[in-house]
Amino acid sequence: MKKELFTTLSIYICNWIISLVLFVIVAMVTAGVTFLDSFKYFVEALDRTNFLIAIHVLFVILYFLFLILRYFIRIRKKKGFKLMIKQLSLRLFTPVFLLFGTYQFIIIKNSSENFQYNWIPAVENNSGVSKDLYQIDGKHRGMSVFGWNRDKDNANAINDLIKSNIEWVAVIPFLDQENEQTLTMRVPKEIGRWSRRDSLHIKTINALKKKNIHIMLKPHLWLSSGWRSNITHSNELNWNIWFESYRANMIHYAKIAALTEVELFCIGTELKSSLKAQPDKWKSLVKEIKNIYKGKLTYAANWDGEYELIDFWNEMDYIGIQAYFPLTQNQNPDITTVKKGWETHINMLKPLSEKHNKPILFTEVGYKSEASGTIRPWEWGSALSILSKQKSDKTQQIAFEALYQELWNEEWFAGTYIWQWNIRSKKENAAKDLDFSPRYKAAENTIAKWYSTNNCD
Repeated sequence: MKKELFTTLSIYICNWIISLVLFVIVAMVTAGVTFLDSFKYFVEALDRTNFLIAIHVLFVILYFLFLILRYFIRIRKKKGFKLMIKQLSLRLFTPVFLLFGTYQFIIIKNSSENFQYNWIPAVENNSGVSKDLYQIDGKHRGMSVFGWNRDKDNANAINDLIKSNIEWVAVIPFLDQENEQTLTMRVPKEIGRWSRRDSLHIKTINALKKKNIHIMLKPHLWLSSGWRSNITHSNELNWNIWFESYRANMIHYAKIAALTEVELFCIGTELKSSLKAQPDKWKSLVKEIKNIYKGKLTYAANWDGEYELIDFWNEMDYIGIQAYFPLTQNQNPDITTVKKGWETHINMLKPLSEKHNKPILFTEVGYKSEASGTIRPWEWGSALSILSKQKSDKTQQIAFEALYQELWNEEWFAGTYIWQWNIRSKKENAAKDLDFSPRYKAAENTIAKWYSTNNCD
């Protein structure tokens, strides 16, 4: 018994060492932070329930693998190598092979689609420089872009964006909070002093601007669990403590917006409960930001009615909407059905624009490339979605075509920022991806077609 406990404890300690090493390597490679900062972030992450759960799930996996390995080693010692191989085949390799085969069969079945799209190369911009049609018609031809490389030139990645006539890019620094009840989010060590991550954003903004691309800087609060719209605090004091941490971040990024002279700064995204609880704090924040940053402003309100809570639209240049409106009730819709699904939403959006005398800007809009993509567009998929969802590039393409047919030529409509484009994704992966990215899919060309049009022609 003591020996077994010692073995278990040894594996548990090894699990923590492996977790630490993996965390540090990933942080240094993806976020570009130093070894000491990576170690510090690891220690800070230990306060998070989800992180601790993940480490202990890894421990269970490692311990299970150890038991399997030990079992077969004991068979070899007692009954010989040949019997061990036979047992491995019957009890391990065969079940794993069957499970893997079943998994692959389901993926092939769910990712197969009889959809032929005639790509239109003529609409693409291969010049390497944005045409800047925004200066002509004022439309934001935008994309939310992730995966910028810290150490290498991003010129090729930017050219790929320009090729699809993308003229605006949402650069999105993520703010960090554990859950809906966390009292404060992570704040900069010193407001106005740039971290390595800030330096990456600044480098990216400058590289984009060299290619005549406009920028929306959109700091985005990300919760490890829960949704930022449902942040809850028990009293006014706690709300004020939380808002002060949010304010510190926004002032920090307002200074970056001013330094880099980005054209648009988004002061918040889907923070419904805070808008309800502390409207005066938001008004004060807007005034403070305006003293720092002189460009245009927006707030990104969720499509579900959050925009009605905002009483500072008169201080904004755009009414920002996170436009994940439900459009259909059934899978695999035709374009007529999707267009009809926009009627109710347009009947809300147009009067909203007229009421505040501000254009509507879709600060986010997107559709997964799956058959149900227009039913609940806001729902995220997962790595296992391919096992239960039917891939449909056609549904994604139709959804964007319907969107632009219904809205692009409206005077009150200022444009779209599509969610999302990962510049590190590969073409060969797109065939099985059910995610939001339109890259390498028919929707990419549809977006390029509409973004190539000039409303003043």
